Amino acid sequence: MNILLVAVNAKYIHSNLAVYSLKAFAEKELWSRYGDNVNVNIEIAEYTVNQQTEDILGHIYRKAPEVLCFSCYIWNIAYVKEIIRELYKVLPSCHIWAGGPEVSYNSREFLVCQPSVKGVMKGEGELTFAEICHIYACGGSEEKFSAASGITFRNKKGVIVENPCRSPIDMDRIPFIYEDIERSRNRIIYYESSRGCPFSCSYCLSSIDKKLRFRSLSLVRKELQFFLDHKVPLVKFVDRTFNCNHNHAAAVWKYITEHDNGVTCFHFEVAADLLNEEELSIIGAMRPGLIQLEIGVQSVNLKTIREIRRSMNLEKVKENVRRIREGENVHQHLDLIAGLPYEDIESFRHSFDKVYNMKPDQLQLGSLKVLKGSFMEKNKEEYQLVYQERPPYEVLYTRWITYFNILELKGVEEMVEIYYNSGQFSHSMEALEKEYASAYEMYRELWRFYDKNHYLDMQHKRSARYEILLEFVKSKSRQKEEIFRELLTYDYYLRENAKSRPEFAGKYMVDKEFIKRFYEREEREHIYLPEYRSYDRNQMRKMTHIEYFSILGKMLLFDYKCRNPLNQDARTCMIKRGSQKWED
Repeated sequence: MNILLVAVNAKYIHSNLAVYSLKAFAEKELWSRYGDNVNVNIEIAEYTVNQQTEDILGHIYRKAPEVLCFSCYIWNIAYVKEIIRELYKVLPSCHIWAGGPEVSYNSREFLVCQPSVKGVMKGEGELTFAEICHIYACGGSEEKFSAASGITFRNKKGVIVENPCRSPIDMDRIPFIYEDIERSRNRIIYYESSRGCPFSCSYCLSSIDKKLRFRSLSLVRKELQFFLDHKVPLVKFVDRTFNCNHNHAAAVWKYITEHDNGVTCFHFEVAADLLNEEELSIIGAMRPGLIQLEIGVQSVNLKTIREIRRSMNLEKVKENVRRIREGENVHQHLDLIAGLPYEDIESFRHSFDKVYNMKPDQLQLGSLKVLKGSFMEKNKEEYQLVYQERPPYEVLYTRWITYFNILELKGVEEMVEIYYNSGQFSHSMEALEKEYASAYEMYRELWRFYDKNHYLDMQHKRSARYEILLEFVKSKSRQKEEIFRELLTYDYYLRENAKSRPEFAGKYMVDKEFIKRFYEREEREHIYLPEYRSYDRNQMRKMTHIEYFSILGKMLLFDYKCRNPLNQDARTCMIKRGSQKWED
């Protein structure tokens, strides 16, 4: 019996934790019970939504599966449905199954709309998939399908049968899936040390299943050490609220701090207001870049927070975000959601400014996605919540916010992505903020400028974004043009060791003879570039940049070998003529 698990990822660098977990668990269960007597061959095929459907269709067809299982999410469901429709034409005898959050909570509806699909695995899939494998290995008995928990299936008469949900699995029973680390080379490693969530946020599917469970710390430590030993670049914990259990969070953070390899970065989704003094102390002692924190604020409107069933102490969030930021060793990513109940445009602008002023490394703006099975979906009539029929089911308008407002928020979101989250304009934007009553107003005006000049639908190279921002400044105040030209030039060279000078930067003001003498001296004395002792003058010149800033009256050296591990900015120091001293 050939069974194929199919994952369709958003990007190549992503991987699908679910299908590997299902395969590993099923093989462990079947082989431990039946040994070589079980006639099941389980394979995995991973694709991306950017591939041509006919290529995927052909690849699956050549594998000749007898049972085909798709992992379904909000980002791939439309694509998966398209593949399923075509696959049934070329593999009519193949039994097709689906699983994942996008089909678990409307399994009957999904089967009605997809007549070629045999069944749906609801909720956690390890135990259910292992049982399905066993049923097929024993001949695919209708009676056994009828007795299997965790599935909705179509029987031989075409009748849809909805079986009870399955109890959650003990997480220690799930095998570690990354023993073959080469398979995941150049991809993000996803790892879970817990499942479930103690909170009840109405827009989230985790609120439906409150059965919070943890993997034993002894196993977690062993598996984290595996990642550390193999110097995996990024391990992304998929735990819904990682620090909801203080002992568990502190133990993990202590372990990765004590066993830090200087390379691996760990990503966690946390509730900032739950961080206690012990956890903050551990975080404060970490190597810069050891962890990243994603913090969902969503709104600062207290009525909204209550309505969406969140529990959050905003003042504690602000304080803990501030303390972590001042440590200058952790990348913080804060989230806001537009379209929530009781949040009108003025309320959202207020939320934006409050969270922006917390100075996160990234501020993620997103529109509400109305997920099937969520409390938000069940209350859509009360909220007059209208959303797109197609994935990702984004809000169009509500009782409180219009579609016109949503379009404005999406415009601001795009400007924030370009000019804030990229980290490429930090000093320019910090100065520009002072020209406006609020940060939101600044980004809204910038979006309107893009719209007015038809820049929104164009592809822009990186230097063009600087040109446009300078053009925007000039449209507001000619007197500030030269100040912002130099700020933009500074921001540009912080990230970019450019071989050709961008047009917006103007004329290069550093004398060629000065540059020649500078690198000759550095080759002998290494006053400014102590890390370059193994390089000659020409190599040092290629790996650095010197720029004169007339408004500051300073000559700065940009060192691209020594970058900030959090934002990748080059180290800078001021060159003092006739002095051997240097300043960071």
